[in-house]
Amino acid sequence: MSPKASALRNRWLIVIAGGVLMGAALGVRHVQGLFLQPVISSQGWTREDFGLALALQNLVWGLAQPLTGIIADRYGSAKVVFTGMIVYALALMLMTYAQHPTAFALTNGIMIGIALSGTAFGVVYGALSRIFTGPQRTWALAIAGALGGLGQFCMVPAAQALITVSTWQGAISVLCIVMITLTPLALFLRDDMPAAAPGDARASVPAGRASRAPAHSPDDASAKARPAAHPPEAAASTLTMRQAIRQALCHRGFWLLNLGFLACGFQLAFVAAHMPAYLMDRGLSAQQAGMTLAIIALTNIFGNYTCARLAGRWPAKQVLCVLYLLRTLALAAFLAAPVSIWSAYLFSAVMGFLWLGTVPLTTDVILRIFGARYIATLFGFVFVGHQVGGFLGVWLGSVIYDTYHSYDPLWLLSIVIGLLAAGVHWPIDDRPVAYPGPLGGQVS
Repeated sequence: MSPKASALRNRWLIVIAGGVLMGAALGVRHVQGLFLQPVISSQGWTREDFGLALALQNLVWGLAQPLTGIIADRYGSAKVVFTGMIVYALALMLMTYAQHPTAFALTNGIMIGIALSGTAFGVVYGALSRIFTGPQRTWALAIAGALGGLGQFCMVPAAQALITVSTWQGAISVLCIVMITLTPLALFLRDDMPAAAPGDARASVPAGRASRAPAHSPDDASAKARPAAHPPEAAASTLTMRQAIRQALCHRGFWLLNLGFLACGFQLAFVAAHMPAYLMDRGLSAQQAGMTLAIIALTNIFGNYTCARLAGRWPAKQVLCVLYLLRTLALAAFLAAPVSIWSAYLFSAVMGFLWLGTVPLTTDVILRIFGARYIATLFGFVFVGHQVGGFLGVWLGSVIYDTYHSYDPLWLLSIVIGLLAAGVHWPIDDRPVAYPGPLGGQVS
């Protein structure tokens, strides 16, 4: 049985494995805000101490993502995910012994940041993008993203219950066991098969989108009428990783994606890390504040699936523009309205629906322009911008609160950069790049 036929036959096992692993990795990260108060209370630390660890986690995750992407593209995603899960579990175990902010930053910050780069959507979506093609790829990314969101949702009440019945160290120890138990699922993500190029990425696009390919001059008419001796898939397969990276770094749209993703990371990291504490400062209980994270994770399931599906119907860059505008409107409305249980829950529902839908959409733009051969590597470079934003969102939130005892400046900044993110995606040229042909010509 060919690798492609085997993937189609076991597609549900592969996608479920990827979704569960991603849900566990992102779920543990998603509940970090629930540990803020227990950790600083028991350890006698400040919010800045805790926030610095989370900020480092975001930054290290982003900086390590290109490297893990390169390793996954070269040696296979399964090995990277398996190793990442082991590192994640080890970091959680060591975190329970942290008695100083530096040790906490080393484990919860640096080690988990490295682990996330090998277990979250960068590598998992990369594997699924190579294993599946055409409409099956769109389906796989949508289902895996929805399962990842479900994992985050389930992690919130589980973490709250563990913190309630035990200490924060006890809760972290249970999460460590969960990560070890799920590690073997990484074996389902073997993607050691020929990958597609931009031409294949367009296979999942409706006929109406075909006109987005670069136009040919009249001189190319005869060449266009002839069957291509070297289709785009073959042309892209001859490209080395270094050439692919250089080509991406010279593409204007690649840098615009980085800027847009920076805004996304800033908003999400700030909300996830600081909103529970912000709500408790405004009079909500710890359970009510924690419920907002659960609502975000729950509606993210449907939002992630919807955004992945929309990428097959409309230009992903345009959907990204609308998503950032809606997210910015939600932030502005929440900041303007009086804080209550219902305003917090409504904001969380809207924000959750728009939460991680940026990931399959951004992945689709990269696939459309550069193809799937080095998708994990190229997504890794774009993801650096996301995590730089995440670092700033978490760290600035802690510093500004400790200085002014207010989060309002960060809410306002989130609104401003959301508008900028919507603007930078519109001019992205998402037409497939041209690859050098065998006689110096171009194929696209």
